[in-house]
Amino acid sequence: MDAVPVRARVYVACVVFAALLCLLPLPGVRTPWWAVLLLAALYAGCERVARSRFVGISHPAGTFYPVLLAGAFLLPAPAAALVAVPGALLSHVEQRPVALRRVWRAAQLVLGVWAAARVHRALGGRDAVLAGDVPYALGPAGAAVLAFCLVLAVLDGGILAVAERVPVRRAWRGLVARSLAPIAVHGLAGLMMAVLCRSPYGPVAALLVLLPMCVSWWAFAQYHRERAAHQATIRALVQAVDIKDGYTRGHSERVGQASMMIARELGMDDERVEVLRFAGILHDVGKLGVPTRLLRKDGPLTPEERRVIELHPEYGHEMVRGIGFLGEARAAVLHHHERLDGSGYPYGLVGSQIPESARVVAVADAFDAMTSTRSYSRARPVPVALAELKRCSGSQFDPVMVAALVEAVGRAGWRPAVTADDVHPPRIPPPGAPVSSPPGAHR
Repeated sequence: MDAVPVRARVYVACVVFAALLCLLPLPGVRTPWWAVLLLAALYAGCERVARSRFVGISHPAGTFYPVLLAGAFLLPAPAAALVAVPGALLSHVEQRPVALRRVWRAAQLVLGVWAAARVHRALGGRDAVLAGDVPYALGPAGAAVLAFCLVLAVLDGGILAVAERVPVRRAWRGLVARSLAPIAVHGLAGLMMAVLCRSPYGPVAALLVLLPMCVSWWAFAQYHRERAAHQATIRALVQAVDIKDGYTRGHSERVGQASMMIARELGMDDERVEVLRFAGILHDVGKLGVPTRLLRKDGPLTPEERRVIELHPEYGHEMVRGIGFLGEARAAVLHHHERLDGSGYPYGLVGSQIPESARVVAVADAFDAMTSTRSYSRARPVPVALAELKRCSGSQFDPVMVAALVEAVGRAGWRPAVTADDVHPPRIPPPGAPVSSPPGAHR
């Protein structure tokens, strides 16, 4: 996102303008500035700690929403919105453009906190907090949390639709459902902070509420650290395959991309989309167990050599079976060369016996093989490759997966890649090779 589209900059400018309008009444509002400064400093400090080397990973912004929501429960709406600004503007950002991302995050949080504070006060929540009436305060606090979550989701979906050209019907899908539960927990902690802050025990007692949140955050960070280690292992395996089979360098990443496009088109949730991306990336990892001379052979394969190469799905499954978070991706690695008519390998599964993940990867694999130029085959135009997939759907490929890929490519496009030096003449396909993909597609 280094080169941010003009439409995205305009969208961000509009959001920033709306945030400034929310802060505009500040001079005329009775504001306990000591509370604003305390909460702003606390939020900024927590965000800096979240990105320190203590955890070894870059944690996403908004880790300490309880501080922001406590401000929404205690302060007037413009003052509560101001609490988020220093922490957002000083936060560490890895992707460029850094300044634009910081300003966007600050404006987004300002609008979210402002909406939460307005809803909370309109429902009488501030009086309940001042009186320490926790049971009655739960209702307004819950409504405020919902408003905060909705504003963030609407703005996030909007930037996806504008900057990344994600279809509108998919840009907001699942955003509220995924974020509501964790933000609700943060809201409860924020409510306890607000009640304790107004109690005889004072702000010090309110800070104690953050201790269990910090422990849960630390455990969550360790989970992501372990996941990052698994992903590094996956990258190493894919790089090893690319080095061994140079003719198909980059193929795994593109199959992962195509698998993700199919999964999204089918309406799968983000977690499953990510698993299918891993499935596409790792589908050929079993080539590490195949002799290099067979992978790089220029002439037709003998039946014995083809049988050796057809063992690579089983090799790959053995390699990844211990990586727990891959889930159904392991089944895709094992079965991505099965065919609906039962003539595939390694087990000759038929129709619905083939795992859905494997049917997704099979279509993505064949599509990239047909649209990539290699030393043994010329790239086919995308429309020709899609037509070939349609022709073979029902016998070799799942028609649902083919239709999903056709729809996704038709909307987002596909850029064929050259994966090997185009200096050798195309090799003549051996007899009996599948028409839907070049003979080297299964290597």
